Amino acid sequence: MVTDPIADFLTRIRNAQMAGHRVVEIPASNLKKRMTEILYSQGYILKYKFEDDNKQGIIKIALKYDPSTKQPAIISMERVSRPGLRQYARPAEFRRVKSGLGIAIVSTSKGVMTDKEAKAQNVGGEVLCYVY
Repeated sequence: MVTDPIADFLTRIRNAQMAGHRVVEIPASNLKKRMTEILYSQGYILKYKFEDDNKQGIIKIALKYDPSTKQPAIISMERVSRPGLRQYARPAEFRRVKSGLGIAIVSTSKGVMTDKEAKAQNVGGEVLCYVY
């Protein structure tokens, strides 16, 4: 039983990249689906597919690598807020990830979005993770 599904999501992607896998399968949830959509829209993953298996479903993510150097597109994924210590921030308090080159995924009252989208909509929330 997984006590922190977001950390599990990030770890599965991290481990698949270190092993050089092209595709990783992750148990689905609405939060993980939205995080996957954000990673795709920001260009960190190649493509994704949501499959229904008559249980909770599966997310299949095709990982993205640099064709010349074989380096993964995602250099680092850090969990910020965790079950033991939640991290919340107002729009003005969002820190820049890798001098603006990375993103922070934030859970707000208007849904899960990037830090830039949350700042534009002037909503704060729980900072889930940093990706760069």
